[in-house]
Amino acid sequence: MHRLLLAIALSLLATASPAQRPSTLAMTCGEANALVRAQGPIVLGTGGHTYDRFVAIPGSCPRGERARTGRAPTLDDAQCALAYVCKPVFKDLKGF
Repeated sequence: MHRLLLAIALSLLATASPAQRPSTLAMTCGEANALVRAQGPIVLGTGGHTYDRFVAIPGSCPRGERARTGRAPTLDDAQCALAYVCKPVFKDLKGF
């Protein structure tokens, strides 16, 4: 019984580590695009401590944001065209 409780406790500790983002640097361009298509909105690491949120469908962006072609480094392409990223839409500030 003690071994069972110890095993459960150890497994809980192992899964309590912070979530790791998949990295585009560990995938080919095709693999990264397939992951975005399969997951929908997903945050991917793009190198070091940088990351971005990619969406498969341009209409997935929240209000006030517009879809732009996402680019990220991958194993086989330094500027892989990777689905879309949502970027804020800045209004014209001429009236100020």
